[in-house]
Amino acid sequence: MKKRFVASAMILAMSAATVLSPLTAFADAEEQELNIAIFQGGYGDAYWNQMVELFEESHEGVKVNMTISPTIGDIIRPQIVAGNVPDFICLNDGGEDGVILSLIKEHALLNLNDVFDGENYAGTGTLRDDITDGILASSKCAPYGDGDIYLAPFNSGPQGLIYNKTFFDENNLEVPKTWDEFFALGDTVKDIDGRSLFTYQGIYPGYMEEMLWPAIANECGEEALTKIANYEEGSFNNEGVLKALTHIKEIADKGYLLEGTVGMNHTESQTEMMLGKAAFITNGTWMENEMQDAPREDRFEFAMAPIPTENADDVHYVFDSCEQFSIPAAAKNQELAKEFLRFLYSDESVSAFAEASGALYATKSAREVAKDKLSTAIYNMYGIYDEANASSLIMSFSAVPADCKINPKDEIFNPITSVMNDEMTVEEWAQNVEDAFAQIRADQEAAK
Repeated sequence: MKKRFVASAMILAMSAATVLSPLTAFADAEEQELNIAIFQGGYGDAYWNQMVELFEESHEGVKVNMTISPTIGDIIRPQIVAGNVPDFICLNDGGEDGVILSLIKEHALLNLNDVFDGENYAGTGTLRDDITDGILASSKCAPYGDGDIYLAPFNSGPQGLIYNKTFFDENNLEVPKTWDEFFALGDTVKDIDGRSLFTYQGIYPGYMEEMLWPAIANECGEEALTKIANYEEGSFNNEGVLKALTHIKEIADKGYLLEGTVGMNHTESQTEMMLGKAAFITNGTWMENEMQDAPREDRFEFAMAPIPTENADDVHYVFDSCEQFSIPAAAKNQELAKEFLRFLYSDESVSAFAEASGALYATKSAREVAKDKLSTAIYNMYGIYDEANASSLIMSFSAVPADCKINPKDEIFNPITSVMNDEMTVEEWAQNVEDAFAQIRADQEAAK
């Protein structure tokens, strides 16, 4: 679906020409066209329509051609093969279409170091300094492990244990910091009203990455996730990882898992939790909007806690999502694409995105810039980073060869049902993943 946005009442109630000041002067240039390809996900298209209009108004002589679709990867793949690449892409490296992973593998993305080392859109400092700590150095942005940035962060959001703040406040309950406190709370909430300690999106066990990756980082350090992401031998079957896997299995073994969890989909398990059947569920800030029409117990208020750790003073890792922007190395209008990227990090853009989506850009100031556009619950959930010893954590797997039949995330998370049902031990779980990693390494070697 190719579209050019026509002016409408949706535009911000201000003059973009006076509020936004581009760093690069395009006003005197001949008309330039910027071709952008946007993945249309759960946030819809209102924000992107608004950004196209604002960018055109603040950059005289610029025309933006936007193609936006839920299947944007499938749309642009043949264009890329034909050499007709977009100037700017909003699409994740984790997309099932594999487009961005292919561009990474082929070193076909533009190096963006100069964008982030240059001035931010407001001209108050470098753009690098504006981005949430740790994200630019992650494999989500620096996929080759050398610190060079080839993908820019879009929105980010904490994920952890969602709970009902009202229930905790009314019963004077402390949010557990350690695994011992977590399991002890299971007995307490059962005594209060019979609710279980925990549930998760049973038939979509990938949601459990919000618990697994922080648990492994706590036991083994963040570097352990880098080894896992690169399928290193022994990275998933070792003492620290086994300890993290054991904590997950203990939830079922000790009777703290809501009955029927493994057969529920995401909306079913989330509804059960909101009705007071379980104290916690793994999820992200999007749950409030996703479940806005779902039934719930009286005075339900969304809140988020980090995953428990072995010791109370350990670093409490918060698993973070991060969607991405990129500019192909073959883009015809690279400088204008870079200017558009800078523009997207402006306060006006950050605020508009929060208003349209209830989510935040991956910038340090986004929470306060967009405070009046966020619900109280979402604003508070984003505050999880401000807690003592909290640290953002991003996990992204290295690309597998095109003919590799193994999906590493499936190998790691699909067995959780069997583990919770006591049909598989944690040792078998870990070894099966190691076997899958060995096959990936063999496929990588064969592809050289």
